[in-house]
Amino acid sequence: MPTLAERAALEVAPFRRRIAVGGVLAVVWAVWASGPGWSTPALAVAAVAGVALGVVDAATHRLPDAVTYPTTAVVGLLLAGAALAGDAGDAGMRALAGALCLGGGYLLLHLASPSGLGLGDVKLAVLLGLVSGWYGWPVLWAAAVLPFLLGGVAALVLIGARRATRRTAIAFGPCMLAGTALALTAARLAAA
Repeated sequence: MPTLAERAALEVAPFRRRIAVGGVLAVVWAVWASGPGWSTPALAVAAVAGVALGVVDAATHRLPDAVTYPTTAVVGLLLAGAALAGDAGDAGMRALAGALCLGGGYLLLHLASPSGLGLGDVKLAVLLGLVSGWYGWPVLWAAAVLPFLLGGVAALVLIGARRATRRTAIAFGPCMLAGTALALTAARLAAA
Protein backbone atom coordinates (compact mmCIF):
# COMPACT_ATOMS: atom_id res chain seq x y z
CA MET A 1 0.00 0.00 0.00
CA PRO A 2 1.48 3.40 -0.97
CA THR A 3 2.31 5.92 1.72
CA LEU A 4 0.44 9.20 2.01
CA ALA A 5 3.34 11.03 0.32
CA GLU A 6 3.37 8.52 -2.55
CA ARG A 7 -0.39 8.88 -3.01
CA ALA A 8 -0.07 12.67 -3.07
CA ALA A 9 2.69 12.43 -5.69
CA LEU A 10 0.53 10.16 -7.86
CA GLU A 11 -2.47 12.48 -7.60
CA VAL A 12 -0.60 15.59 -8.73
CA ALA A 13 1.88 13.99 -11.18
CA PRO A 14 -0.13 14.69 -14.36
CA PHE A 15 -0.26 18.39 -13.47
CA ARG A 16 3.36 18.98 -12.36
CA ARG A 17 4.16 21.89 -14.68
CA ARG A 18 1.04 23.89 -13.89
CA ILE A 19 1.48 23.25 -10.19
CA ALA A 20 5.17 24.23 -10.27
CA VAL A 21 4.52 27.57 -11.96
CA GLY A 22 1.46 28.28 -9.85
CA GLY A 23 3.31 27.21 -6.71
CA VAL A 24 6.07 29.76 -7.24
CA LEU A 25 3.52 32.50 -7.80
CA ALA A 26 1.59 31.30 -4.74
CA VAL A 27 4.64 31.64 -2.50
CA VAL A 28 5.30 35.17 -3.76
CA TRP A 29 1.66 36.07 -3.15
CA ALA A 30 1.68 34.47 0.31
CA VAL A 31 4.75 36.43 1.39
CA TRP A 32 3.08 39.65 0.26
CA ALA A 33 -0.43 38.83 1.57
CA SER A 34 0.68 37.71 5.02
CA GLY A 35 2.96 40.66 5.59
CA PRO A 36 5.89 40.27 7.93
CA GLY A 37 5.18 37.80 10.68
CA TRP A 38 5.22 34.28 11.96
CA SER A 39 2.19 33.26 9.88
CA THR A 40 3.99 33.62 6.53
CA PRO A 41 5.17 29.97 6.33
CA ALA A 42 1.66 28.70 7.08
CA LEU A 43 0.11 30.83 4.35
CA ALA A 44 2.86 29.80 1.90
CA VAL A 45 2.22 26.10 2.56
CA ALA A 46 -1.55 26.60 2.21
CA ALA A 47 -1.10 28.60 -1.00
CA VAL A 48 1.13 26.03 -2.70
CA ALA A 49 -1.18 23.19 -1.68
CA GLY A 50 -4.11 25.31 -2.83
CA VAL A 51 -2.61 25.55 -6.31
CA ALA A 52 -2.21 21.77 -6.45
CA LEU A 53 -5.72 21.17 -5.11
CA GLY A 54 -7.29 23.72 -7.46
CA VAL A 55 -5.57 22.30 -10.54
CA VAL A 56 -6.45 18.71 -9.67
CA ASP A 57 -10.06 19.55 -8.76
CA ALA A 58 -10.62 21.56 -11.94
CA ALA A 59 -9.40 18.62 -14.02
CA THR A 60 -10.82 15.66 -12.08
CA HIS A 61 -13.52 16.97 -9.72
CA ARG A 62 -11.56 15.50 -6.80
CA LEU A 63 -9.74 17.09 -3.89
CA PRO A 64 -7.24 14.41 -2.86
CA ASP A 65 -7.12 13.59 0.85
CA ALA A 66 -3.43 12.81 0.35
CA VAL A 67 -2.89 16.56 -0.13
CA THR A 68 -5.66 18.05 2.01
CA TYR A 69 -5.02 16.16 5.26
CA PRO A 70 -1.28 16.76 5.60
CA THR A 71 -1.62 20.37 4.48
CA THR A 72 -4.25 21.07 7.12
CA ALA A 73 -2.08 19.43 9.79
CA VAL A 74 1.08 21.32 8.78
CA VAL A 75 -0.73 24.67 8.49
CA GLY A 76 -2.39 24.08 11.87
CA LEU A 77 0.96 23.33 13.51
CA LEU A 78 2.62 26.34 11.86
CA LEU A 79 -0.17 28.65 12.99
CA ALA A 80 -0.02 27.21 16.51
CA GLY A 81 3.70 27.94 16.51
CA ALA A 82 3.06 31.42 15.15
CA ALA A 83 0.51 32.05 17.90
CA LEU A 84 3.01 31.03 20.57
CA ALA A 85 6.07 32.72 19.05
CA GLY A 86 4.32 35.94 18.12
CA ASP A 87 2.12 36.17 21.20
CA ALA A 88 -0.96 36.02 18.96
CA GLY A 89 -3.14 33.66 20.97
CA ASP A 90 -6.28 35.47 19.87
CA ALA A 91 -5.40 34.84 16.20
CA GLY A 92 -4.74 31.20 17.00
CA MET A 93 -8.11 30.77 18.69
CA ARG A 94 -9.81 32.63 15.84
CA ALA A 95 -8.11 30.28 13.34
CA LEU A 96 -9.39 27.26 15.23
CA ALA A 97 -12.88 28.77 15.41
CA GLY A 98 -12.68 29.58 11.69
CA ALA A 99 -11.79 25.98 10.84
CA LEU A 100 -14.68 24.68 12.94
CA CYS A 101 -17.20 27.23 11.63
CA LEU A 102 -16.34 27.01 7.93
CA GLY A 103 -15.84 23.24 8.03
CA GLY A 104 -19.07 22.80 10.00
CA GLY A 105 -21.01 25.04 7.62
CA TYR A 106 -19.79 23.11 4.60
CA LEU A 107 -20.58 19.82 6.34
CA LEU A 108 -24.17 20.98 6.85
CA LEU A 109 -24.37 21.94 3.17
CA HIS A 110 -22.98 18.53 2.20
CA LEU A 111 -25.51 16.73 4.40
CA ALA A 112 -28.33 18.80 2.89
CA SER A 113 -27.18 18.08 -0.69
CA PRO A 114 -24.49 15.40 -0.99
CA SER A 115 -24.46 15.60 -4.78
CA GLY A 116 -24.12 19.39 -4.70
CA LEU A 117 -21.10 19.64 -2.43
CA GLY A 118 -18.56 16.87 -1.94
CA LEU A 119 -16.73 15.80 1.20
CA GLY A 120 -13.51 17.04 -0.39
CA ASP A 121 -14.98 20.54 -0.30
CA VAL A 122 -15.83 20.06 3.38
CA LYS A 123 -12.25 19.04 4.18
CA LEU A 124 -10.87 21.96 2.16
CA ALA A 125 -13.19 24.31 4.07
CA VAL A 126 -11.48 23.29 7.32
CA LEU A 127 -8.10 24.32 5.88
CA LEU A 128 -9.44 27.58 4.44
CA GLY A 129 -11.28 28.40 7.67
CA LEU A 130 -8.04 27.87 9.59
CA VAL A 131 -6.12 30.25 7.32
CA SER A 132 -8.78 32.93 6.88
CA GLY A 133 -9.73 32.85 10.56
CA TRP A 134 -6.12 33.68 11.50
CA TYR A 135 -6.42 36.98 9.62
CA GLY A 136 -9.69 38.08 11.21
CA TRP A 137 -13.44 37.65 11.30
CA PRO A 138 -14.07 39.88 8.24
CA VAL A 139 -11.62 37.76 6.22
CA LEU A 140 -13.34 34.57 7.38
CA TRP A 141 -16.75 35.97 6.49
CA ALA A 142 -15.54 37.01 3.03
CA ALA A 143 -13.90 33.59 2.54
CA ALA A 144 -17.27 32.01 3.37
CA VAL A 145 -19.31 34.14 0.95
CA LEU A 146 -17.01 34.82 -2.03
CA PRO A 147 -16.73 31.19 -3.23
CA PHE A 148 -20.48 31.02 -3.80
CA LEU A 149 -20.46 34.30 -5.72
CA LEU A 150 -17.50 33.15 -7.82
CA GLY A 151 -19.14 29.76 -8.38
CA GLY A 152 -22.31 31.46 -9.60
CA VAL A 153 -20.39 33.70 -11.98
CA ALA A 154 -18.35 30.74 -13.26
CA ALA A 155 -21.52 28.74 -13.86
CA LEU A 156 -23.16 31.62 -15.74
CA VAL A 157 -20.08 32.11 -17.92
CA LEU A 158 -19.87 28.39 -18.72
CA ILE A 159 -23.58 28.20 -19.49
CA GLY A 160 -23.39 31.36 -21.60
CA ALA A 161 -20.46 29.92 -23.55
CA ARG A 162 -22.44 26.68 -23.99
CA ARG A 163 -19.73 24.67 -22.23
CA ALA A 164 -22.13 23.64 -19.48
CA THR A 165 -25.81 23.24 -18.72
CA ARG A 166 -27.75 23.73 -15.50
CA ARG A 167 -27.10 20.06 -14.71
CA THR A 168 -23.33 20.11 -15.34
CA ALA A 169 -21.19 19.50 -12.25
CA ILE A 170 -18.68 22.30 -11.70
CA ALA A 171 -15.63 21.83 -9.49
CA PHE A 172 -16.14 24.06 -6.45
CA GLY A 173 -12.64 23.77 -4.94
CA PRO A 174 -11.14 26.38 -7.29
CA CYS A 175 -13.93 28.81 -6.33
CA MET A 176 -13.27 28.18 -2.63
CA LEU A 177 -9.55 28.77 -3.10
CA ALA A 178 -10.02 31.87 -5.25
CA GLY A 179 -12.58 33.31 -2.82
CA THR A 180 -10.22 32.85 0.12
CA ALA A 181 -7.32 34.34 -1.85
CA LEU A 182 -9.48 37.34 -2.75
CA ALA A 183 -10.51 37.79 0.88
CA LEU A 184 -6.88 37.70 2.04
CA THR A 185 -5.78 40.04 -0.76
CA ALA A 186 -8.51 42.54 0.11
CA ALA A 187 -7.48 42.43 3.77
CA ARG A 188 -3.84 43.07 2.86
CA LEU A 189 -4.76 45.97 0.57
CA ALA A 190 -7.02 47.46 3.24
CA ALA A 191 -4.19 47.28 5.77
CA ALA A 192 -1.68 48.95 3.44
